[in-house]
Amino acid sequence: MDAYWLSPTGFLEAHLPHLPWADALRAYEAWWEERGKHVSLAVDRMGTPWLRMFDVQGRRVDEILYPPEYWDFLMEGYRRGLVWRVFEEDSLLPFYLFGYVVSFYDPGLYCPYTVSLSTAVPLAKYGDPDLKARYLEPMLRRDGAIWQGATWMTEVRGGSDLGAAVATEAHPYDGGWRLTGEKYFASNVGAEVAVVAARMPGGPPDVRGLALFLVPRYRADGSLNYHIRRLKDKIGTRSVPTGEVELQESEAYLLGRPKWGIYLILEVLNISRVANSVGSVALAQGALAAALRFAQERRAFGRPIIEHPLLRRQFQERMAQIREAWALAWEAVRLLDEVWKQRPRYSERYHLFRLVAHLAKYWTAEVAVQTAKWSMEVHGGMGVLAEYGVERYLREAMILPIWEGTPHRQMLDGLEAMERKQAHRLLWEHLAPHADPQDLEAMAAQVDAFLEQPPETREAEIEPLFQDLARFTARTLLRSSAVRSRQ
Repeated sequence: MDAYWLSPTGFLEAHLPHLPWADALRAYEAWWEERGKHVSLAVDRMGTPWLRMFDVQGRRVDEILYPPEYWDFLMEGYRRGLVWRVFEEDSLLPFYLFGYVVSFYDPGLYCPYTVSLSTAVPLAKYGDPDLKARYLEPMLRRDGAIWQGATWMTEVRGGSDLGAAVATEAHPYDGGWRLTGEKYFASNVGAEVAVVAARMPGGPPDVRGLALFLVPRYRADGSLNYHIRRLKDKIGTRSVPTGEVELQESEAYLLGRPKWGIYLILEVLNISRVANSVGSVALAQGALAAALRFAQERRAFGRPIIEHPLLRRQFQERMAQIREAWALAWEAVRLLDEVWKQRPRYSERYHLFRLVAHLAKYWTAEVAVQTAKWSMEVHGGMGVLAEYGVERYLREAMILPIWEGTPHRQMLDGLEAMERKQAHRLLWEHLAPHADPQDLEAMAAQVDAFLEQPPETREAEIEPLFQDLARFTARTLLRSSAVRSRQ
C-alpha cells in the first residue's frame, strides 16, 4: 500500500499536482513529528484547562491556564502562516492546506486557527480603515504576539435556529454599540477579538433582525470587555478552550450593513464548515495511518494481519472512501476560494459553493467518525486503551458532525439552496464534463422527483437523497481530479 498514507503532506502531494507551499508544509509536518504531537498528547491527557478568574489582588482577569508548552505549539501554527498567508497570498488555499497537516495530528487545534481566520476575513471585508488598523494588523503578525480571533453565535437554546435562539441584544451608545447577553459555546474563549451575533434594536424577531459585531477582549479603558463564566469539559478537542461568555454592556463595532447581518454570519460559518470538512478528512487519514502501522506489525495465524484478505479489503475500501471525501472537501475549498470576497447579493457560483459545502461538511464528518471507529476495531483491545491514543480519534471525530451545524442543519440548508436557488442545476453543469452521462441523468431525475414532493415530505425524507448526492458528487469529483492530475 502507498506510503503516502502515513504522511499528511505525502497525501496532499499525491492528490494535488504541483502542491503549493510544499517545502513549508513538509517542514511543518517535520515539526509535528519532532515536537508537536508530543505536546498534543499531553494536552489531551491533561483534560480541561483551568480558568483563573481573579488575580491575587481580587481583580477579574479571566485567564486561561494551559502548560507553557501549549502556547508554544499553538503559536507555531500562527508563525508558519495559517492566517497571515491568506492575506499575503490573497487566497484561502494555504489556510486549508496547512490546516490539513494540523488536523492529521490534532483536529482540535485547527479550531483556534479557523475562528481566528473567520474573524479576520469579515473584519478585512467590512471593517473601516481605523478598525482594521487597530484589530486586523495584530492578527496578521508573524511572532508570538499575534492576536487570536473567535466566532460566537450559539446561545443556550442552540445554534441551528439562530433567529429564535440569539437573545444577545445590541444598542447604540455614544456613537458606537454595546452588547448584552450570553454565549453558551464560545470556542477559543479568551481571544483578543471576536465576531458576535446580536439582535438589532427594533428589528424583526427572526434572522433578519441579527447583525454581526466585532467585540475586543478589552475596553478602551483597558478593563475586561467580556467575562468568562466557566470552561467546558469536553469529550475531545481539548486543544481549544471552550467556555461560556457573559457580555455586559460590552463595547462592540458593527460590521457591514445591519440588514446584511445574517449573510455575514453565514460567511463566517462557511469558512469554518469547509475547515471542518478538511479536518475531517485529515483525521480519517490519521486514523487509517495508525491502523496501517499496527496491521503491518501485528501478527495472527502466522502472518501480519494486513495480509489477511478481509482486512486488506477493508483497508482498500477505507482508502477509496477517504479519497472521495478529500475530493469533495477540496472542491468546497476551491469554490470558496473563488467566491469568498463576494458580498450580498451573491452570484450563482456562490450558491453552487453553498451546496457543495453542505454536502462536504455532512459527508466528510461521517467518514471521519466511521473511520475512527474502524481503526479502533483494527487495533482490537488495544484500541480502547487511552495510553495508545487510538480511542482519541473517535473522541475527536464525534465532535466534527456537530461543529458548525449538525448533519440535520447541513441537509436542510442544502435543501433550501436547491429549492430557492436551484443549486442542484448549477451542480449538474459543474459536474457534467467529468460525470458519466447516464449516471448524471439518473441523479438529476432522482433530485427532480424528490423536489416535486410536498414540503413536509421533502424535509422528512431528505437524508437518503443527501447521502446519494454526496456520494455521487464525491465520486465524480474524484474522477475529475484524476483527469486533472494526468494533464
